[in-house]
Amino acid sequence: MYNTLSNIARTNNLTLRGQFAPEQFSNLIQDLREYYQEEVVIIIDEYDKPLLSTIDMPDIHNKIRDMLKGFYGVLKSCDAYLRFVFITGVTKFAHVSIFSDLNHLDDLTLDPRYADLCGITQEELEHEFVPEIESVLQDTGENKEVYLERLRTFYNGYRFSERPLTVYNPFGLLQHFDKRGKFITYWYNTGTPTFLVKLIAAQKINILDLNNLRVGGYEFGKYDAASMNAVPLLYQSGYLTVVDYDEEFDEYELDYPNEEVRSAFARSLIEDYLQASDDKSNALYTQLPRALVKGDIDTVINTIKIFLSSIPYDIIRESENYYQTAVHLVFTMLGMNCRSEVRIAQGRIDTLVETKSFVYCFEFKLNGTAEEALAQIDTKDYLLPWTGSDKKLFKVGVVFDAEKRNIGEWKASDFS
Repeated sequence: MYNTLSNIARTNNLTLRGQFAPEQFSNLIQDLREYYQEEVVIIIDEYDKPLLSTIDMPDIHNKIRDMLKGFYGVLKSCDAYLRFVFITGVTKFAHVSIFSDLNHLDDLTLDPRYADLCGITQEELEHEFVPEIESVLQDTGENKEVYLERLRTFYNGYRFSERPLTVYNPFGLLQHFDKRGKFITYWYNTGTPTFLVKLIAAQKINILDLNNLRVGGYEFGKYDAASMNAVPLLYQSGYLTVVDYDEEFDEYELDYPNEEVRSAFARSLIEDYLQASDDKSNALYTQLPRALVKGDIDTVINTIKIFLSSIPYDIIRESENYYQTAVHLVFTMLGMNCRSEVRIAQGRIDTLVETKSFVYCFEFKLNGTAEEALAQIDTKDYLLPWTGSDKKLFKVGVVFDAEKRNIGEWKASDFS
């Protein structure tokens, strides 16, 4: 903190005055105002990094929080010298901890006036990036409409207001064009959300329910280490986004913004929850997608079995939900159209995977039989909503063997 303030002072031909950080900060603001005869603009990025780095260390976290509260409290006493203050961060500790003294701060997170401030709209993409788009199309020979739809699905989807306006992450989009149109998880690869994974685990949040979540507007104000809710935090940090808003009940529906986040976050969860070896994980990328696209269920199951066999035995939990979650994360990491706990009129489907030509309906059992699983799919007409499509429908019954800690018996058949 001292180095940052000292560098700012030196850059502006000033000498940093004072013994402690809050005093130095206050003096620097006043000296800048006097030196330039202009009100001071303050821009602070990642204000919450010290807090997030210590979120699982309560004693250190609270000391840092109190120190930052005193530091940022200077802004209120220096209001007469300030023209504008802009503070950004992953989380929203504002008003409940370090910014509690700053009652004049405006939260822009869900303000519709600034919904496109930090992103690129579809209209801006198609108008301002014509040369980049044309260059990719020339290199790949891809159809323009198909390419734009793929671009939208992979990088668009972030929503910062109650109105249905979504934007692209500028970093990922610009990296995509710079790498000649390669679809890679650019933004996500800039950092690992370790604190989020820890928080999800600590609060025992069901990973299968991370999409289509509903959160009351009041939940977005609960940001403190002792009472932090992982769900709104996932929104603040970009791993979930608003997909719908119910004004009557002030309720937000959240989901993954795009395929970049969905697949990359699943991989991060796999690394933490399953701790499978890298060589087995890498095999998934080459074999499983091709098998799903071809309708090769034998290879699909065998590949998953090989992957599950690499999970350390001491972290495996003997529950149907654990194995179902593992399979769900595998499909999601691969960017497949995978949904779990799918609610339809007749019941709830364990896992549904769709490709261009196939629909796979998975029913999982722990220490049951594959025949029972297939019978449940038939009895409850799980695949009935998809019978009108041109896709081939598969029903797959999978039994997890608790003793072997892997898939035991399984059976698959066409749905007719």
